Amino acid sequence: MRLLLVTPPLTQLNTPYPATTVLKGFLGAKGIDVCQLDLGIELVDKVLTSEFLSDVFYRTTDLKKSKNLTRIFSEKDRYVACVEPVVRFLRGQEQTLAARIANRSLLPEGPRFDNLADVEWAFGVSGTADKARYLATLFLEDISDYIRETVSPHFDLVRYAEHLAAFAPSFDGLEAEIEAQPSVTDCLMLDILKKRVEECNPDIVGFSVPFPGCLYAALRCGKFLKENFSEVKIVLGGGFPNTELRNLKDSRIFKYVDFITLDDGELPLLRICELVTGRCEENSLVRTYYLKDNELVYSGNDSDNIPFREIGTPDFEGLPMEKYISMTEVTNPMHKLWSCGLWNKMVMAHGCYWAKCAFCDVSLDYICRYEAPTATMVVDRMEAIMKQTGQTGFHFTDEAMPPNLLRKVSEEILRRNLVVSFWGNIRFDKSYTQEFCDLLAQAGCVAVSGGLEVASDRILKLMNKGVSISQTTEAAFNLTSAGIMVHTYLMYGFPTETLKESVNALEVVRQMFEAGIVQSAFWHRYAMTAHSPSGQAPELYGAKRSGGCNQFCNNEVDFEYDFGYDLEALGAGLNHATLNYMHDLGFDIPVFRWFDFRVPKPDVAKDYVQKIISKL
Repeated sequence: MRLLLVTPPLTQLNTPYPATTVLKGFLGAKGIDVCQLDLGIELVDKVLTSEFLSDVFYRTTDLKKSKNLTRIFSEKDRYVACVEPVVRFLRGQEQTLAARIANRSLLPEGPRFDNLADVEWAFGVSGTADKARYLATLFLEDISDYIRETVSPHFDLVRYAEHLAAFAPSFDGLEAEIEAQPSVTDCLMLDILKKRVEECNPDIVGFSVPFPGCLYAALRCGKFLKENFSEVKIVLGGGFPNTELRNLKDSRIFKYVDFITLDDGELPLLRICELVTGRCEENSLVRTYYLKDNELVYSGNDSDNIPFREIGTPDFEGLPMEKYISMTEVTNPMHKLWSCGLWNKMVMAHGCYWAKCAFCDVSLDYICRYEAPTATMVVDRMEAIMKQTGQTGFHFTDEAMPPNLLRKVSEEILRRNLVVSFWGNIRFDKSYTQEFCDLLAQAGCVAVSGGLEVASDRILKLMNKGVSISQTTEAAFNLTSAGIMVHTYLMYGFPTETLKESVNALEVVRQMFEAGIVQSAFWHRYAMTAHSPSGQAPELYGAKRSGGCNQFCNNEVDFEYDFGYDLEALGAGLNHATLNYMHDLGFDIPVFRWFDFRVPKPDVAKDYVQKIISKL
């Protein structure tokens, strides 16, 4: 039995997405021969070349172009000459280019440079490498824009065809695109897949689809395999089907796949392997959709799982670590951690130790089933991964790193005298004392991200967040005092939230930045999901659900609540203000002045955060 696990375009360009490595580690230990392919990085490796870009410009010589595309085309020779050196620079292979890129004497500057952030403001006069990485990223994004608008309408360096699968109640639009002629980059992607399938000769090909932007590529590949390797069975799994396809009614997707699995993939894939080799019957399949006599069937066996401590160590064999690209899409310091650096992604514990937030998908297995291994096992896995990748940085992708386990892991790292760096999500709970934060920093923690959400104690209590503004302030102060960067997720548009509460929340955030206890933040608009407490019982939160169950995707829920103000305009003001705060600007501007419409003045005391800090 041989299995090929594929991450379709595109997840991240700076580091492997962890799903296939985890599955390969587990299934390989069960005696299954597992190959893996990051189709995204392999595709980008072919696209960002002088040869491919020359061909794109040749194909579009006589094409009628917009002003922006004409601007890029006029500099085509410089784009062709610079693309490969820039990629080598972003791979860390040609750092001497940093000075030329940073002084803006090397690269052609297309439309992406029109809204260039003040690079001196963002990086200072000495941050040459960071500045160069940001400018090089804009250069590649101009190329990506040109490719998308001329020869491949779904191409993007991050969100490949995302618009086709995001909020897709019907399969119609996606099916039409898959049945259409493949684009230039589609053909290149399929050629890479064909060569790998011929090398691996798999019985099963499994596609991990964590995001909407990966679904089109996975199904396009599925169609190709059905037409050219009909004996191969095709499995679809990952975060997207886990959230969107749990109530699947439309069977047309099975023109391109044979099985769709939900939640953790270890046991479902193991059972499918056993089914294909005749060692089990269909009734033994776990959390799997399939067709039987042209009827859609769901296997059930939902509670069957491999204990987290038994899944083993991720296996990176077969992934081209040298091809990953560190990019800086925005100057936000936390976002740079996501897109820059070859971080080893791993999960410290399964699920969330809190799992009560009203806006979160707490009914789903990846959150509600909490299992923590021993600290020894976590650090053993870290050491094994470091030996494979040669990298000592870790991004723990837990919903929230459990404080008790995190403390023991930090102590174990120090006991073994390991030199590592790590970051991940936390909850701003009472565990983050100054002593604990100092321990984290000594062990290698460089940054944390956590949700302050609405920064309103009333709304925090309503959404059962389990933290308060005061508690968050104390944790953020202690973390920052230990030298650990703090990013906070912020939310607006939760049902019953008033305009005054939103303005007050911004004032709290302003004070946190001014006090230096938060270095990075981002506001997002609340979305009601089908698997969250607020989506399952919206009336408890003052809202009313609208619409029924879709035939295809079912995750985000339409709801009715009359806020009485413009949420889109509110979000624009919140983010505009916070962008300035991240650069130590605008603290003296009254928060109500950041909005383009009339908002109430805040009634939060000007020294609210400082008073909390003074008591610590």
